[in-house]
Amino acid sequence: MSLSWKSVAIKPEHTIRDALEVINREALRVALVVDDLQRLTGVVTDGDIRRGLLKNLALSDSVSLVMNTKPMTAIAGTSRERLLSLMEQKGVLSIPLVDGAGQVVGLETLHSALHQPRYDNPVFLMAGGFGTRLRPLTDNCPKPMLKVGNKPILETVIQSFIKAGFENFYISTHYMPEQIQEYFGDGSKLGVNISYIHEDKPLGTGGALGLLPDDLPQGLPLIMMNGDVLTKVDFQQLLNFHLEQEADATMCVHEYDYQIPYGVINGEGNRVTSMVEKPIQRFFVNAGIYVVSPEVIRSVPKNHPIDMPTLLEQHMKERERVLMFPIHEYWLDIGRMEDYNRAQADILSLGING
Repeated sequence: MSLSWKSVAIKPEHTIRDALEVINREALRVALVVDDLQRLTGVVTDGDIRRGLLKNLALSDSVSLVMNTKPMTAIAGTSRERLLSLMEQKGVLSIPLVDGAGQVVGLETLHSALHQPRYDNPVFLMAGGFGTRLRPLTDNCPKPMLKVGNKPILETVIQSFIKAGFENFYISTHYMPEQIQEYFGDGSKLGVNISYIHEDKPLGTGGALGLLPDDLPQGLPLIMMNGDVLTKVDFQQLLNFHLEQEADATMCVHEYDYQIPYGVINGEGNRVTSMVEKPIQRFFVNAGIYVVSPEVIRSVPKNHPIDMPTLLEQHMKERERVLMFPIHEYWLDIGRMEDYNRAQADILSLGING
């Protein structure tokens, strides 16, 4: 997703000349016409301007006379593969990304979709848990090394990041670390760099940050993820969201529905005011995926036990820059035996275990 969509944004009152200057100045070959609330009202390409000039419009005329008022858009979070398929099907070079309110939040271009970016941002994977709820499978194997499909869960996680352009990995270990290190080594077999952070005693997801080396890439946010989560979340869009919002930390959240198995009665005193039969309550739950800024990493002392929610609560009190990133893509936390069995059934259709 392009970080520079704002550089091609203009207002409806701008002229055709303004749109032409944007298109010529930027490399995205499109201008986005947005209102004061950044809602998309139209899209202008070089072809739109040429057709307008052929109709004897002047460069000083309003851009609204040439813009496409019904452009193809996609909801933010749409996978890169889906966006590429849409652009190829419709023969367009770009697709604006909008949120539920119609506000522009990004721009995917065919060029960026076809040319995979590379990221120096570290990826920190939590792989030290005991996997108690998956015993006896984890009696002699750390949970992230349990196979789903034809490979360990952790390998599928790493390959998902590799496909997104990430190549610098740190793995936090505690329970049976030798199995993980012997399998992955330094990462050279996968074409990436893997370093290990060993916890002598469990420190929690937040505490493990305090063991990271001082030579992390300067100024770059780090992506953290539990090593037992299967997901198709777009890590590029997640990182771009964190950067665009200038967040201290970004927590991925997943919608969780719970249906109350009874009719719920509301009342005032002894008077029934309403009845709802088996209502569904919806919550956002922690998906175990985070982006954290260098400042947050530096705030964790070495060997200081703390979990991520507690760490983030501390930073929420200091600044209001802890944000959430809702994910609608496939997500499964393999914590229980039924989750593990579901993962075995899901993996073949997901296309993330290849």
